[in-house]
Amino acid sequence: MTFNSLDFLIFYPIVLLLHFLTPLKYRWIPLLGASLVFYMWWSAPLFFLILFTTVVSWICSLIIEKTDDTKKKKLCLTLTLLTSLGVLFFFKYYNFLAGSAMSIGALFGADFDATLNLILPVGISFYTFQTLSYAIDVYRGDIKTEHHFGYYFLFVTFFPQLVAGPIERPDNLLPQLRKPYKWNWDDAIAGGKRMLAGFFKKIVVADLLATYVNAVYNDPASSSSLGIVVASAMFAVQIYCDFSGYTDIAIGCARIMGIHLMQNFNRPYSAKTIKEFWARWHISLSTWFRDYLYIPLGGNRCAPFRRWMNVMIVFLVSGLWHGAAWTFVIWGFLHGAYQIVGGLTLKKRQALCEKLHINRESTGFHIYQQILTCVLVTFAWIFFRANNTGDLMILLGHLFTGWNVPAAQVFADMGLNWTGALTSILSVASMVFMDRLIVHEEQPKTDGTFASDRAVYRGRAVVTLWIVACAWLVLLAGDGASSFIYFQF
Repeated sequence: MTFNSLDFLIFYPIVLLLHFLTPLKYRWIPLLGASLVFYMWWSAPLFFLILFTTVVSWICSLIIEKTDDTKKKKLCLTLTLLTSLGVLFFFKYYNFLAGSAMSIGALFGADFDATLNLILPVGISFYTFQTLSYAIDVYRGDIKTEHHFGYYFLFVTFFPQLVAGPIERPDNLLPQLRKPYKWNWDDAIAGGKRMLAGFFKKIVVADLLATYVNAVYNDPASSSSLGIVVASAMFAVQIYCDFSGYTDIAIGCARIMGIHLMQNFNRPYSAKTIKEFWARWHISLSTWFRDYLYIPLGGNRCAPFRRWMNVMIVFLVSGLWHGAAWTFVIWGFLHGAYQIVGGLTLKKRQALCEKLHINRESTGFHIYQQILTCVLVTFAWIFFRANNTGDLMILLGHLFTGWNVPAAQVFADMGLNWTGALTSILSVASMVFMDRLIVHEEQPKTDGTFASDRAVYRGRAVVTLWIVACAWLVLLAGDGASSFIYFQF
């Protein structure tokens, strides 16, 4: 079941009805049941994997809290790490490693097939990180264990963010699952608008741009330089709208039930540096790697060489987290290199600006930084989107040598006509407008309240109705709901 499916349009109202009709003490039961149905809609047998890792992490965390034996604590934490990461690595990375070994073996004349027919469990990278953060936080003494298995299982499987995040922390989500809550129209309106924004991003923008992106990336041999540039720029918008659209729907779903999930995006393409981009993009993952990998490795509290090594390790792991392919590893390496080069040259760049009397705080310089960051990020997206390393080599080769194809022919090959171009531009412009509204409403005023009132609601009613009409007309006119990109991770 996907958010952008007719199944979900039936499923979610039923869940809301059961949720608010159930006495507060027992609300976790229908909510957990709904979460399990939502997950098993994909593949019922894979339910036992998430149950297995949840049970192991819960029992080990209970032992960690009760015992004073340091060795026993470490043993339980190790068992949780091995269990959760073992399941993740086997299902997600075994065939990747086996395929790499087969390729190396072929160089020496060895011919064998070590791959297995494995199905990648949906959302495994997300719920694995939630069980890990829970166990690690308990081990550190940052949180108390959840003694009620039902609430803990609900924390791991909470359906709005189960499949593609945000990767919630236990200290944020667990207390909210127990918190008494009655229907609130302000939350319902805010959550509903957030969901509509997510539907618009996914159905109207991401799925529209995907047609043109796929025309280039699924046929790299016929690609041209201009086509790759245009398709890559479109993919930068597509993946943002696809992923942040899912996040908006998840946050909106939870908000209507009185649960506030963490923000996962904050207008990342307005970032002025790569470091700032990662502070705005997939925030729940970036902060997870910071807290549970970068800082334990030593963070920035060590010698410069070690610090930059830590940065590279984090981005290489991040690349692998996104997908079991060398293209993702290279993508992670590229972002790590961006950060390292940026950090090593910072003082020299500042000195050069002073020498040339360039005001680094001026609007013009900030725009230059934003454009440069967008170019670097978009170039890296080529590695992320390429279907395999063979396609990647073709794309990179054509990027620098295929400028002799007329623009009209490039757009015709992509299927991009004037109507499609105009629709794309208007849709992206509308998405940018909605993102600004979301950021505005999520910013608290000086008195602690949020920037929304009835006048604002009335003024945006027309925009909301237009979003609904566009999103669902496109869905009903198409071939059905398309999967979100991050479901494969």
